[in-house]
Amino acid sequence: MRLPAGWLWGSGLRTVCPLQVTCLHTLGYPPAQGQGLHVTSVSWNTTGSVVACAYGRLDDGDWSTLKSFVCAWNLDRRGLSPRQPSAVVEVPSAVMCLAFHPTQPSHVAGGLYSGEVLVWDLSRPEDPLLWCTGLTDDTHTDPVYQVVWLPEPRHSHHFRVLSVATDGKVLLWQGVGAGQLQLTEGFALVVQQLPRNTKLKKPPRGETEVGTTAVAFSSFDPSLFVLGTEGGFPLKCSLAAEEAALTRMPSSVPLRAPAQFTFSPHGGPVYSVSCSPFHRNLFLSAGTDGHVHLYSMLQAQPLTSLRLSPKYLFAVRWSPVRPLVFAAASGEGDVQLFDLQKSSQKPTVSIKQTQDGSPVYCLEFNRQQTQLLAAGDAQGTVKVWQLSSEFTEQGPRETEDLEQLAEEVAT
Repeated sequence: MRLPAGWLWGSGLRTVCPLQVTCLHTLGYPPAQGQGLHVTSVSWNTTGSVVACAYGRLDDGDWSTLKSFVCAWNLDRRGLSPRQPSAVVEVPSAVMCLAFHPTQPSHVAGGLYSGEVLVWDLSRPEDPLLWCTGLTDDTHTDPVYQVVWLPEPRHSHHFRVLSVATDGKVLLWQGVGAGQLQLTEGFALVVQQLPRNTKLKKPPRGETEVGTTAVAFSSFDPSLFVLGTEGGFPLKCSLAAEEAALTRMPSSVPLRAPAQFTFSPHGGPVYSVSCSPFHRNLFLSAGTDGHVHLYSMLQAQPLTSLRLSPKYLFAVRWSPVRPLVFAAASGEGDVQLFDLQKSSQKPTVSIKQTQDGSPVYCLEFNRQQTQLLAAGDAQGTVKVWQLSSEFTEQGPRETEDLEQLAEEVAT
């Protein structure tokens, strides 16, 4: 059964249909919502039972001294109260991004509008702060738009935090004693060092750093990552890069130039990138031009471009279990689910998350409880959507179809 394009599922709508998506939970923290804060990021913990959200602002303004919050709800807890998080952390600046630790269920990293990176332990309500970068020469000077936990090359059970910001720096932090995050490696994106395989606009004189807004790591090569940029072009980068960055930015470690390949750009800043968990060469990007691009790592032009919204797209994520399924969050208040086996141009289901059409800023699939998808919006709300088995059970030829998609257009 195929739904007509543009079919909307209301919150909590329950009807018998193979493409059913129902709203299980509508979560929010009234003090944050009362301040007009947005949900800027959501993350599931390693057990899949706890969802956390960052409160901040994504519109214009200086939010570096805006008191903000990180909140978490344990969905397995009996007597769950949607408006009373199981953990609340007060933060002195708007929180722009969050990422739970890959193995420690209560540890979560966050990036602030002020440029700082912090790690909290949500199991310590009285004193949750584990580590922070503080304000040193190493700290980002612009808002941090994404943080990612990476295993150490020689100790896969030890993790570092990688942060990206619009100051053009990509930094790797290690927790050390006395609550400090210490810089261990760093990269800087400089216009003059970008691979010149596409026609990029020449930067204004004197502008050298390339602002980065999103990052995604390959599931197949731990050193390979893709960056989204304010200039609209995704960049293929490597942690193994050795060339020194041509920058005067202060740093306690030498900064290197990571960019290896430049992809042709979106019509505006890229807000989100996502590498396929099922194919080493495929990744998605979404940006302010309302388009999702599907790229191969092997060519500059996108394999396909989908116009999903007349407004911005703020997030795109591949499904962790269905190779041809991805989700996108729009500036019009929709969460769109795509199944490329059904259609390469139209969403299979479009869910109305916000009744007033205000933006959905972030979304994440749950890797443990794969029927769950969390999305956060400008109303300060996190909705947990339950997906039908159609979105979670892999079809018989799906990986072959994905392979064909990657090869067909790359020739």
